[in-house]
Amino acid sequence: MVFDALLEGIAIALSWPTVGWLILGVLLGIVIGAVPGIGPNLGMAVVLPLTLPLGGTNAIILLVGIYSGSMYGGSIAAILVNVPGTAAAAATTFDGYPLSRQGEAGYALSVSAVSSAFAGFMTVAVLILLSPLLVTIVLLMGSPEYFLVAVLGLSMITIVARGSIVKGFVAGAFGLLLTTIGIAPMSSELRFTFGSLELYDGLNFVAAILGLFAIAEMLKLAGERGGIARDGIAVDGTHTRGVREVLSHPVTLVKSAFIGMGIGSLPGSGAAVSNFVAYGEAMRSSASDRFGRGEILGVIASESSNNGTVGGSLIPALSFGIPGSGATAVLLGGLLMHGLIPGPDLFEGELQLTYSVFVALFVGNLVILVIGLSLVTRMDVLTRINTEYLIPVIVVLAVAGSYTLRSNWIDVATILVLGAVGYYMFQHEYSVIAFILGMVLGGIAEENFLRSLQLSDGSWAIFVASWPSRLIVLLIVLVVVGPLVSNWLRNRQEGPDAT
Repeated sequence: MVFDALLEGIAIALSWPTVGWLILGVLLGIVIGAVPGIGPNLGMAVVLPLTLPLGGTNAIILLVGIYSGSMYGGSIAAILVNVPGTAAAAATTFDGYPLSRQGEAGYALSVSAVSSAFAGFMTVAVLILLSPLLVTIVLLMGSPEYFLVAVLGLSMITIVARGSIVKGFVAGAFGLLLTTIGIAPMSSELRFTFGSLELYDGLNFVAAILGLFAIAEMLKLAGERGGIARDGIAVDGTHTRGVREVLSHPVTLVKSAFIGMGIGSLPGSGAAVSNFVAYGEAMRSSASDRFGRGEILGVIASESSNNGTVGGSLIPALSFGIPGSGATAVLLGGLLMHGLIPGPDLFEGELQLTYSVFVALFVGNLVILVIGLSLVTRMDVLTRINTEYLIPVIVVLAVAGSYTLRSNWIDVATILVLGAVGYYMFQHEYSVIAFILGMVLGGIAEENFLRSLQLSDGSWAIFVASWPSRLIVLLIVLVVVGPLVSNWLRNRQEGPDAT
């Protein structure tokens, strides 16, 4: 029965005009993801009412195509101009943009396309094969486990904060502090709003990263002449090198894809978290000291994890009707609008539709691979445009994009203030990655910490009460203590005379 439903799902996804809607959705998603401030949530929400004339299957596949395409599209602006089109591509800027400055934008873009597509292929295949088991695992996760996952992400500060660890903790703590602005979770207490109604919902994370990356980088470029690619460096056009590079790092690719899938399956997390965790893990497991200066493993880790998140986020969305991200919330709206009820029935009575969505994701990643390698890599020409023309365009796009997030002028103020803060951090070597980790994980950690203590009547034993939570605690200990033990063992082997 399951095999028959899978065959029927393949036939649906590849039939006309369904496959046409899928390709259109992926192309729209790439454009939406590449424009700072729009992102999959807003793009899918705008398209949602337009899907009314379509049948339920075509509408859902169009929306899934936009979601998947935008995850890849976010990397284009991140690599070319240091402006992550989506929060899911923020970690891509750390090494993708330095590669552009070294004249290797085409190389980085091809690595991004191949990593995104291959991660999508792998996670969708696992989704098709293991979806019943994955649903069971997701059911075991609760607030204590979500809190511990957030702590695991925060513990990555010890890895990503190269240089002064004190500056890393200061940056991370500043990010955490900013997440406390607004109405406190689990209560109605107002914090740091200074009587302003616009601050009740706190600072917007996307506006924060637009300021830290777009505005801060434009301030830096304003003091330079020429294009983004530095003078005297030839722009690399050998895109097949990117394909070979990804295939030569299968461990980072596979590991990052499934980190993305795992975190994406946790409601409330998503690609904004997974790309940083995968990036931190790539740094931890590599001996390279080029992270942050053009290390290609950083691009592979970030891009494979954010596309892996797409498949993972569909698990709670389709199984329980619980959105794992803003994009899956819009997708759920699409399901309900077309009379499809998320939940166990979708895996029983409508199993062929569920499989058609999975197959559509698979085909969508093929479209990303073809478009990414044949068209998008040609956009490296942008890195040769004089920054005198580029800076005003990027600043206007960033400001306009921030205002479209919530039509709230606080978001515009956020990107301007954090742009200046980001410029100061770059100048004085504070870790921007640590700051972003604090800002993206602070809210998740606080909310689930308080909810867990309410569930246990204040007992901290709830954080080690289940095997998933004990496993995550073990991972946290390994991340924090592992580098110290490794250094101690290395020093002991080298002996007292080692220098």
